[in-house]
Amino acid sequence: QVHLLESGGGLVQTGGSLRLSCAASGRIFSTNDMAWFRQAPGKERQFVGSVTETAGTFYFPSIMGRFTISRDNAKNTLYLQMNSLNSDDTGVYYCAVRSRPGVSYDVTREEEYDYWGQGTQVTVSS
Repeated sequence: QVHLLESGGGLVQTGGSLRLSCAASGRIFSTNDMAWFRQAPGKERQFVGSVTETAGTFYFPSIMGRFTISRDNAKNTLYLQMNSLNSDDTGVYYCAVRSRPGVSYDVTREEEYDYWGQGTQVTVSS
């Protein structure tokens, strides 16, 4: 069992920055792939980016260059640094962990992840 707890969300103005954290506990290892997703109001959950043992980091094209995923294995914590925020970035941000084996899968599909946090709200105001 893995427990995930996101934090760091809040209200920020357009062009501002936030850093989200996802603290993991339980049976999690540095080799477990992790990802960030987000869900805007009235929309489906969307892939933001991932960090995998085999391929490193991968980002959704619209956020590439603005967001950075990093991981501190000593602290079992995943981070999402978000810069140049705009209103399209508003939503609930979730972190996820994949616990099943397999190196070839679509990292953008939420079905590929086994554990999820409760999410943290990010609101970007103009």
